[in-house]
Formats: sequence, structure tokens, C-alpha cells
Amino acid sequence: MCVAALTVTVAIGGGVSTAAAQSTGSAGGEGSVGTGSLTDGTASDGTPLNGTTLITGSLGTGSFAGSPLGSWIPAVVDGVVPPPSGNPDMDALRAAMLPAPLGEPFFDEYPPELPGMANGQVIEARDVTATARQLLRAPMREVRQFKVRTTDAVGAPAFATASLVVPATPWPGPGPRPVLVNNVPINGLGRACTPSYTLAYGLTPSTNPIELLRPVTSMAEERGYAVLVPDHEGPRMAYGEPFVAGHAILDTIRGMRNLYPAEFGTSKLAMMGYSGGSIATHGAFKLMNSYAPELAGDIVGAALGGVPADFEMLTRTMDGNLAGGLFLAALFGISRERAEILPLANHLAQRLGVSKLKDQCSSVLSLAGIPGIPAEALANVKQALDSPVAHELYQKLKMADLTSGTPLYIYAGGQEFWIPALGGRNLYEEQCGHGVRAVYRQVPGEHFVAEITGKSGAFDWVDARLRGEPAPNEC
Repeated sequence: MCVAALTVTVAIGGGVSTAAAQSTGSAGGEGSVGTGSLTDGTASDGTPLNGTTLITGSLGTGSFAGSPLGSWIPAVVDGVVPPPSGNPDMDALRAAMLPAPLGEPFFDEYPPELPGMANGQVIEARDVTATARQLLRAPMREVRQFKVRTTDAVGAPAFATASLVVPATPWPGPGPRPVLVNNVPINGLGRACTPSYTLAYGLTPSTNPIELLRPVTSMAEERGYAVLVPDHEGPRMAYGEPFVAGHAILDTIRGMRNLYPAEFGTSKLAMMGYSGGSIATHGAFKLMNSYAPELAGDIVGAALGGVPADFEMLTRTMDGNLAGGLFLAALFGISRERAEILPLANHLAQRLGVSKLKDQCSSVLSLAGIPGIPAEALANVKQALDSPVAHELYQKLKMADLTSGTPLYIYAGGQEFWIPALGGRNLYEEQCGHGVRAVYRQVPGEHFVAEITGKSGAFDWVDARLRGEPAPNEC
């Protein structure tokens, strides 16, 4: 019952379109897995019988709900469920759906002077080394958290937080100590889901399980690199929204340099991200040229895998199946920044969207796909995922017209069925078309296995960039 309620809570209407995906780039890349087939997700875009199975959205409840056969769903749901108490207007509804405060000003408060500050200007900083030392493997000099001014998805003033991990080992050179920007997959809706909250307060029920391992951070520390871990979903916890994430990452890099101008003011930087962290990395490298052009010369590369770069494709592969909890959570997170989604929310979505379920983290959200409830069950219009609002938002979030400000390493699992390898391959070909130096690798495994099989190659590529080796180009 709780899982079913949570599933429907995080879907509040259409966010992406169901137009046919482009099927470019179905070759297997240079990984150990062959070309597209029923056992190789490279060629699958979620279309029925195109490399999909019964646990994917194309053959699950999302397919039925989005078809004419499911057109009765919106009227039936709204006929049974009354609107929230007081029948709030859209502004009041949006405010009520934001994450609850933690009672911690560092994560909660928008300072009144925010509009007059520059992007990346430090609002406050604090040392959390004593707590963070218990969670990190390598000896460290310090772990410092800071809060900076940034902008939200539509350009309004906001703030972002991050944690900087500096190893205890002196950097032998040459040059200043490099920095790896580790965009971890937060995949949560509450402010306690962020990596900075865990580093400041230790393990809690909200801790993202992936933070218990933190392999990328550990690998970087072993090389002597500093590690910057941004809380890239922003104060609204806009899971899935790439503009918020990109701004947060770029502005926390600026903030780090403002705090440590002598040590990191000219350091080389590289970014890594997988799954939800790759959404953030995707936003950062595409916004770099326009939003933070001064960083383009120093960010020497970005490696990302399991990339949900094509939200339209995900409507066929994640809606209404075991991955549906995170799919719906992303729609909910995006709506916190993209208010045009809210008028599509039906009464049930509105009521549950303002409940305590709005603060759940990945360990719960990842289980919420078990009932197989599709996004359409939370909309007040027919075929919401193919609505005009959905089509427009799909175009915005894909960011296909933007050129990366840094070389790219993109990888995907050959047996991916929820986030198809085709999406990563298409992103690679898109950026090759923009003239970006890029590499694509297909590795064995579905989404979870591919993170393991692909991580070492991605890290080795990033390591080479930080050592000063030129980025290869395989376009």
C-alpha cells in the first residue's frame, strides 16, 4: 500500500513526449558487446518488440495507459478522488510540493541578499571533517562544505551546496592539485537525500546506498586529486532537471575557486557521473560555454554513463514497470522547476504531492515501480505524455542544440532495457556533429552491472585528461 501510494505520488502529469525516437547509431561501439538485437539494448528505443521485454514500459502498463484504450483513466481517477483541502491554486500547490525544511539553515535558507550576489559567490562555508572522516576511506586534510549563489532552471536566483574533499597527501605536481567533480546519483526528492547532508551528519535512513561505497571519490583520492561533490538537484530537489543541475555544478566550481584561489584557482578539473549523476553532468557540459565560459579551458573532460539524455525515449522504457518509481520521481522533481506541468496534475497527484512522501530518497523511490502504475494515472488529460506540454518540455530537456564545452567519454550497457544504450549513442553522435572530441564505449551489462563494468574505463579516461594527455577523438 505504501509503495503504491508513493508510486503515484511522484507522477504529476506529462513531462515528455512519446514521438518516435530517432534510431541513429545502432552499432555496438567498441565495447565487448555486439550490435543491436533482442539481447543487446543498443538498437532498442522502447518500441514494442524492439529489444524490449515484459518488464519494460513498451510492453507494460505505460503502453496501455498511453494508448486510446487507456483514455478513460483521467476521468475515472478525478471522479473518485477529490481535490486537496482548500482546492489550492497552482502557485500554492507548487509551494506545498517543495521539499520540507530540515531545520538546518545551510540547506534551507535563501539569504535575502541573494539577488544582488554574483553566480558562484560564497554565502557561507563550514568544516565537516570530523564527521566525514568516518565515511571516507583515504586520509584527508579537510572536508569543507560551502553554499553559493546560483540560478534555477528559468534564471531566478537560487543557491547550491557542495562538499570539497582534500586528501592529506601533499600534491607532488606538476601544477596545482587537480579536482575531480563527482556528480553522484542523488535520485531523491528530500533535502536529506544529498551527499552533503550525509557527510555532515553521518549515515541516516535517508542516506543514498551508493554513498556507502563512494568508489569514484576513493579512486580520485588515491591519485591525490581533490574531489568536489555538488548537491546538484538544488534546494528544490529537482531530480531529473538538467539546467538546475548544470548551474549548480558550474557555480560550486566557481565557489571552490573563490574559497581557495591560491590552491584551486587554476587547477584542471574533470567531471564524472552515472545514471542520475549523468543527467547533472550532461547539463553542466552543455551549459558551460554560455553560463560559465571562463571554466571551459580548465575543465578538461567529462565522463558519463547510463545517460537518461532522451526523456522521450524513457516514456517507453521506464513508465509503468519496475523502473517506474524513479521515472515518476524524476517527473515530480522536474515539475518543481517547470511549473507548466502542474496544470496536468489530477486530484490524486495533487493530494499525494503535498504529503510527506515528497521527501523520499532513492532507497524508497527505487521500490516504487513494483505496482506498475503509469504516469498517466496521475494526469487530468488523455495521453499526457504525448501532450503539447510534454513535447515542448522534451525538447528543452534534451538540450540537443547545445555544444559541450569539454571533451566527452560516454558509455552504456549493451543489455540496458530501462535507459537504452541508444540514448547514449545518440548523444555521442549529436556532440560529434557539433565538433566535440568524443569517445563512445559499450560495456557488458544492464544498468546496474554496466556501472561496474564501465567505471574503470571512464576513470582511466578522466585520469589521463587530468594528467595532461590530449583527449582522443573517435567521431
